[in-house]
Amino acid sequence: MKNPFRPGDEQHYQLTVTAAHFAVLNGQLIHPVLSTFALGQALEWASRQFVEHMLEEGEEGIGTSLTVEHCAPAFEGETVEFRAIFEQLNGAELLCRVEARVGERLVATGRTGQRIVDRARLQARFAALRLAGTSSAASLS
Repeated sequence: MKNPFRPGDEQHYQLTVTAAHFAVLNGQLIHPVLSTFALGQALEWASRQFVEHMLEEGEEGIGTSLTVEHCAPAFEGETVEFRAIFEQLNGAELLCRVEARVGERLVATGRTGQRIVDRARLQARFAALRLAGTSSAASLS
């Protein structure tokens, strides 16, 4: 892992709200605005831009935490500006403050955590967990 960043550095991402981003649960439209779920995904992607520049060969980033405080709506056709602010690097875990705005309107704030890990070890861990899950399910039948 390399780290060319310092606390306070920023990454940005923009998203224009479409019907695909609306609050829909179990196939039912709840509100025709940017959903908290879509906000979380975009906030995490904004902070992921740091990770993309930090990865070295054989490494992968994996999310460790996400908090979202949904403050105001973002309507269809509006462009939301997402900002990730580098807070700190604890070992291999990157912590960021994040926010989303439409112009001056604060849509959301939050925090993200992402850890940089060895890709082969991560894949082996996933495989072991899948195998353990299959074994547990087989023992139930």
